[in-house]
Amino acid sequence: MSRRTNRRQFVKTTAALGAGFWAAGGISPKRSLAANEEIRFACIGVGGKGVEDSDNVGRLGKVVAICDIDGEFLDKAKGRFPDAKTFFDYRKLLDEMHDSIDAVTVTTPDHTHAVISLSAMALGKHVYCQKPMTHSIEEARLMAQRATERNIVTQMGNQGTALESLRRSAALIKAGVIGKPTEVHIWTNRPVWPQGFGTKPKTEATPANIHWDLWLGPAPSHEFSREIHPFKWRGYWAFGTGALGDMACHTLNMSYMALDLNNATSVLADAAEHDKYVYPGASSIEYQFAANALRPAVKMFWYDGGRRPLALLKDCPKQPNEDAGPGDPGKHFTSGALIIGDKGKFYSPGDYGEFEKQSGIIVDGKFTMLGDIVTPVETIKSPGHYEEFANAIRGEGKTVSNFPGYASGLTETVLLGNLAVWARGHRIDWDGKTMGTKLTKVNEKSPDCDASEIARMVRHEYLNGYNIASL
Repeated sequence: MSRRTNRRQFVKTTAALGAGFWAAGGISPKRSLAANEEIRFACIGVGGKGVEDSDNVGRLGKVVAICDIDGEFLDKAKGRFPDAKTFFDYRKLLDEMHDSIDAVTVTTPDHTHAVISLSAMALGKHVYCQKPMTHSIEEARLMAQRATERNIVTQMGNQGTALESLRRSAALIKAGVIGKPTEVHIWTNRPVWPQGFGTKPKTEATPANIHWDLWLGPAPSHEFSREIHPFKWRGYWAFGTGALGDMACHTLNMSYMALDLNNATSVLADAAEHDKYVYPGASSIEYQFAANALRPAVKMFWYDGGRRPLALLKDCPKQPNEDAGPGDPGKHFTSGALIIGDKGKFYSPGDYGEFEKQSGIIVDGKFTMLGDIVTPVETIKSPGHYEEFANAIRGEGKTVSNFPGYASGLTETVLLGNLAVWARGHRIDWDGKTMGTKLTKVNEKSPDCDASEIARMVRHEYLNGYNIASL
């Protein structure tokens, strides 16, 4: 599949869609599904993580359409779904197939999550979108709003949410096994791609199998590079959300569930130098959360690029030789969460709370494994992250990482940290009601940052005929 989409046809397609479905709100009546009826999926983005997403919904329904800007990815997916119609442009898919699909998966670079998801939601389609849910805070709020208004089933792709170990850990913290929480520490082994000041990708002519203008979508023009597509785009401000955006929806997930870490009042980053083109090679971020009905005021600290709170981990279990996972054998895990309370600490290594033998509470230097904690708590057992989505479409149960009640808030907390990374050395006071910010320079050696730059990160500008306002 080597046909290239030219710019003129690209703009014509956008205009046609804008005058058709989107101008009228684009809402189609959702098909009511019986409990045993087959769900018809369209999968947008079928390479990389898209292989897993499309395969999983494919076993829970029928994949009737597949879309990718990379012809090689599309050809491979066609081998797995021979009956599915193929598209390079998600807008054409939605235009031609809207009466033939019930739900979509969105597994594309972060900067296109919102325009694709909102377009599908405008047609009343249920949406499974990869993490982070969006590239901007405004997008996260709008997607949550639309899901509520249109009664759409949604799920973000932070699959650890379905793990019983994660849910039980969160429930135990809520039940007070470490007393009143005061601090949360989250760290990751990311980035595992080139990132940092001076990183410049090698550019080249766009290969025949790539529809690069469709990959760019609403983003500024950029020459094609194999050091951006298909994976390393995560390190570029225009396309990805850096180490924080890549992993915090996983590694922060348990703590977020346990402590309702919404509506931070301020964020401040100590980040390595960056040029506002690529993310810095390392950063530490301090969040302040005001007290709410569930907990007192807490601080949260995020670390990436090899930074970790090692002084706080001295009495935490290390990774044993026989266990596979992040980190070096016999050394501290290179990703995890530590929640500190006034009666002890809760340790959850890894990204998903999956290391049950090394997860648990530490009181007076004594570790008690998760499975040995006797405090009674109740959790809702998940049938599986993808199964939750499919079941909810059929009217059976609800998704946990849905956009309005969970994923939008988690995504917003994550993206707030990136505002601080951009404005390193400036404390950002956040007004959650208005999405307003106030910058205060706390490190005189840091470069200046204009408030308008932060405003554009909160509310994006969309290029090339794309927009979210009408969706």
